[in-house]
Amino acid sequence: MSRQVVRSSKFRHVFGQPAKADQCYEDVRVSQTTWDSGFCAVNPKFMALICEASGGGAFLVLPLSKVWEIPDGGLTLPLREAIVTLEGHTKRVGIVAWHPTAQNVLLSAGCDNVILVWDVGTGAAVLTLGPDVHPDTIYSVDWSRDGALICTSCRDKRVRIIEPRKGTIVAEKDRPHEGTRPVHAVFVSEGKILTTGFSRMSERQVALWDTKHLEEPLSLQELDTSSGVLLPFFDPDTNIVYLCGK
Repeated sequence: MSRQVVRSSKFRHVFGQPAKADQCYEDVRVSQTTWDSGFCAVNPKFMALICEASGGGAFLVLPLSKVWEIPDGGLTLPLREAIVTLEGHTKRVGIVAWHPTAQNVLLSAGCDNVILVWDVGTGAAVLTLGPDVHPDTIYSVDWSRDGALICTSCRDKRVRIIEPRKGTIVAEKDRPHEGTRPVHAVFVSEGKILTTGFSRMSERQVALWDTKHLEEPLSLQELDTSSGVLLPFFDPDTNIVYLCGK
C-alpha cells in the first residue's frame, strides 16, 4: 500500500473568509482602466476605492492626485476642498505610496515615466526621478521597510533598486521573468524583493531575490497559466505575501 505524503507548511491553513452580506458594499462600479492596480487602499479606519466614471477621476474617499483629510468619525458631507493639490506630473498618475516611516512624505509615479517624492505639508516635490531612470511605463513602485530605498519595475523589462535621496540606481536586474507581460516587485523581509511575472509559455511566476545578488533568484515558482497580472502585497507582521489578480 502507498501512503500519500502531505508537504508540511506553516501556511497550509491560511485562507480568507468572505464577509457576510450585511458587511459588504454592493453595486460599486470599480474602475475598468487598463492600469494594473488594486484600485483601493485600506487603513484601520477607511477604505478608498477608485470608481468607473466618464472621463475618470471618480472616487469614494481618496483620489489619486490630491490629498484629503478624513475626520475620525467618517464623512458626514461630501468633501469638496482638498487640503493640498500636488501638481508636477504632465500625464496621469497611476501609483501613489506613503513613506513607511516619515510623516507627510508621499511618492507618486505617472504615465510621464517620472517618480516624484512630495512633502505633503508644503505641497512641494522634494525629489524627482526623471525619464532618464525609467525610459518607459512604470509598472510598480515600493518602499523598503525603513524607507531608504525603493524598488521599481518598468516596461523596459528591468527591476531597479533605487536610493531616492541620491537618485542613484543601487542594483538592477534585466528580465527577472522571461515573459512579455508586466512584472511587479515589492520589498519583503531581510533585504529581499519578491517579483511576479510570466514565463515564455505565459505561466504565472513568483520569484524571490536577494537585493545584493540579483544574478539568480533565491527561489522561482510557477503557479498556473493565466493572462491576469499578479499584484503582490506583503504583510510585515506575519511575513506573508498575498497575490491577487484580475
